[in-house]
Amino acid sequence: MNNPELLARLNIELPIIQGPMAGGPSTPELIAAVSNSGGLGSLGAGYLTPGQITETIRQIRTLTSKPFQVNLFAGGHVTSSDQDPTPMLELLAEIHAILELPPPVAPPVSPNPFPAQLEAVLDAAPPIFSFTFGIPDSDAMARLRSRGILVIGTATTLDEARALTEAGVGAIIAQGTEAGAHRGTFLGSFEASLVPTMELVAAIHANLPTPVIAAGGLMDGVDIRVALRQGASAAALGTAFLASPESGAPEAHKRALLSAVGDTTVLTRAFSGRMARGLANEFIAKLAGREEIILPFPLQNTLTRAMRAVAAKRGHSGFLSLWAGTGVNRSRSMPAAALVETLAAELAG
Repeated sequence: MNNPELLARLNIELPIIQGPMAGGPSTPELIAAVSNSGGLGSLGAGYLTPGQITETIRQIRTLTSKPFQVNLFAGGHVTSSDQDPTPMLELLAEIHAILELPPPVAPPVSPNPFPAQLEAVLDAAPPIFSFTFGIPDSDAMARLRSRGILVIGTATTLDEARALTEAGVGAIIAQGTEAGAHRGTFLGSFEASLVPTMELVAAIHANLPTPVIAAGGLMDGVDIRVALRQGASAAALGTAFLASPESGAPEAHKRALLSAVGDTTVLTRAFSGRMARGLANEFIAKLAGREEIILPFPLQNTLTRAMRAVAAKRGHSGFLSLWAGTGVNRSRSMPAAALVETLAAELAG
């Protein structure tokens, strides 16, 4: 295994990390189950208020005394936009009518939530903090380290990994093109930053001293073993845990994952305004060829929230963001602890 020192720093037994999944899937129960099983549970807190972050961390600590990580969005939040929302509102109005929702209204521009969220993280002082979509400023990084928090950043290219190393992160999540949900890209275009997971892991391992965590399309212990051979010190799996009973993903999302035949994922900005990978569905199809009307993140995300919430309640997968990595057809529905045990057994071969 490469760089076993990282596992010691994370204080985990297995090189298995449950990827942080913002928006509901990463429940305290899921996080605790993974951490209690020797892996690292992760809270995707990008959409939580400071109060919710504080309360969720409190809940996690009632369920486990093991390490866990908290993840935030450290960039990509537009604080002003002059784009006309009318075309998007008109398209969405048709769907709102189908779902018996009031007509959509243009979302207000909101301040970047990261500074206030970070204060909640600093106050709670989880053992590990990770971020994506950018890099916190040097003051924030120094404050995190002063609390004894291990800081991990997300890179989709070698250049981004270099920037993270210069910023002083303790480890780098190498997010390959196969990864489900939002792309962490923050230097260059999304299109130019689609590097396969194993290629990215190998490149970072060969060129930088910072430990690497592989992420993207990994679904079983054999995948983890390959990642470790490429130079990863651990592997982060998101989609693999989405269908577990502890996951907070909507049942329609879980059903879609488990019924996937082959890789039917696409990269889309349709739901949030930011490039993300998920299963192709009706809403993505409606915006095909009309991508220019999609609002920037997080305005599009705010605008589609009511649609997604009602679709989740009614089991309408056509209007849900069905985030998934390219290995989706290998999804397994089993308790998180059992999945960690299975992954460890597969890894051991």
